[in-house]
Amino acid sequence: MDAEATAEIAMDPAKAPELSAELAKRAALGDRLAFSELLDREYDFIFRVAYRWLGNQEQAEDLTQDLCIKLARTVGQFEGRSRFRTWLYRLVLNAARDQHRSAGRSPNTVDIGETEVADPRSADADLEREALWQAVRQLPPRQADSVLLVYAEEKSHAEAAAILGCSESTVSWHVHEAKKALRALL
Repeated sequence: MDAEATAEIAMDPAKAPELSAELAKRAALGDRLAFSELLDREYDFIFRVAYRWLGNQEQAEDLTQDLCIKLARTVGQFEGRSRFRTWLYRLVLNAARDQHRSAGRSPNTVDIGETEVADPRSADADLEREALWQAVRQLPPRQADSVLLVYAEEKSHAEAAAILGCSESTVSWHVHEAKKALRALL
């Protein structure tokens, strides 16, 4: 695809997923400008997903940087059988899991003592929400992944299944089991 066709896709938001896939293909062929543009488009997405999984800004920033470096080496592995974002989700998810395994512990918790609070009602809701996500991160990996994709990332069960590489019914089962476990935890 030439630069004119790429510019045409960039103008149409409905074709945005195609643009990332096209940029990935060009980057895999050594096009540094395409890789730079791909990072510009996807950096915030990578950070947001990393933060959602890790629950810690510093760790998410480090993981995002590491993934940008890794992406330079692995972008050629994107085969186009799925959407680029689906492939990228898997990359971030696997990196977050690897980080947890190598650390040999669960994700860090947020230091509540450093949080400035303006409205106590808002703070209570934020604390409850953070406690819920911390509990989700303590679930078995497949359950946590399913819940985070469906509820935090607002993916359908079918989209979550594509990202996780399993069936839609398996995602539904993991979500169901996670809800039972969360009721017991909370």
